[in-house]
Amino acid sequence: MTELWQLTKLIRSKNAGPFKLTFDIMFKNAKGFRAVLKSSQLSAELFSRLYGVPVDKVQFFVLEPLLTIKVTIPRPVPSGDLNDNDMYGGQFHGPLVRLAIE
Repeated sequence: MTELWQLTKLIRSKNAGPFKLTFDIMFKNAKGFRAVLKSSQLSAELFSRLYGVPVDKVQFFVLEPLLTIKVTIPRPVPSGDLNDNDMYGGQFHGPLVRLAIE
């Protein structure tokens, strides 16, 4: 079984303003990129489940010329809020790294 990190050169999350998070998943090559798309395992529904946001709030973009998938979701709490445990949004990508791709 292949994990997402093995097919990518970068998986990251970061703030997209104080109220949104963005995820960048950049692939090493077209073969891995197409395999992940074909598997349908990386999807708006996955982000909805992993991050507890309604699927209609997940913005999912496939940027084929860049071999990249970009996803934006609402932050659980605004950046800098007293309940915020990741002010820069840099640790939210963790659950994606070991995602099994069949």
